[in-house]
Amino acid sequence: MSALHPSIHPSGMPPRDPAWRSRIVGCIVFVLVLWPMLVQAEFKPWILFDAQSLQATGNFVASFFPPAHSAEFLQLVAVSTWETVAMATAGMALAMLAAIPMTLLSTELLSISRLGSGRVARLPAWLRQIVRWFLIVLRSIPELVWALLLVRIVGLGPTAGVIAIALTYCGMLGKVYADILESSEAAASNALLQNGSGRLSAFLYGALPEASSELLSYTVYRWECAIRGSIVMGFVGAGGLGQRMDESIKMMAGGELSTMLIVFILLVAAADGVSALLRRRLD
Repeated sequence: MSALHPSIHPSGMPPRDPAWRSRIVGCIVFVLVLWPMLVQAEFKPWILFDAQSLQATGNFVASFFPPAHSAEFLQLVAVSTWETVAMATAGMALAMLAAIPMTLLSTELLSISRLGSGRVARLPAWLRQIVRWFLIVLRSIPELVWALLLVRIVGLGPTAGVIAIALTYCGMLGKVYADILESSEAAASNALLQNGSGRLSAFLYGALPEASSELLSYTVYRWECAIRGSIVMGFVGAGGLGQRMDESIKMMAGGELSTMLIVFILLVAAADGVSALLRRRLD
């Protein structure tokens, strides 16, 4: 007698998914929860297919071709692109300078008071919570909001963008750096701390080598996000490529927008390439 095919039920019918009821219930609950949110957000995608909207979209997209390529405009785009990259890089550098010490303070992996008992002392625990709440405040306010506030204080230009990126990304980097260190292998850092090493040495020679690849990957990803954020902040007067895009949109210059979008895509691709290269070097 030949063996039955494992995917065929003895009755000859295909086997029924034992979790089909829970899957259906889950889909229904998802729709019931999502629908009020879509209504509240006034989500109406059918407007895109209205005859007037389609005509306006077609005219706007048609103006993208050919991309603007005059020498004067390309030189202007090159200067604005460099300003955007400089804004993102300077902001990230300042964010890292502030985030690293706060990471050392907020992570329990490098806590000396927990050695032996496994419990952190009350004063270090309170200090750690204060630092974590400070990081929450920083990353809760988007860089665009910081830029809007700072433009009123320091005026138009990249300075507002640099400070805005530094504030928001300090909160993001400090939080994620601490999470990465907490989830890494603790044996090396524990051994260093137990033998009298300081927190900084335990971080540099114990925790950092274990988590360096993940930390670097996230840092480069955030730098890529900072480039995108720098472009967005240009729309509120922070300079760079975003400010040029805002001017071109107001003038309905589709060819100029097309050129700047191509440059933007190349920037993100370059950041991705840098991330891959650095990860290969570490591996």
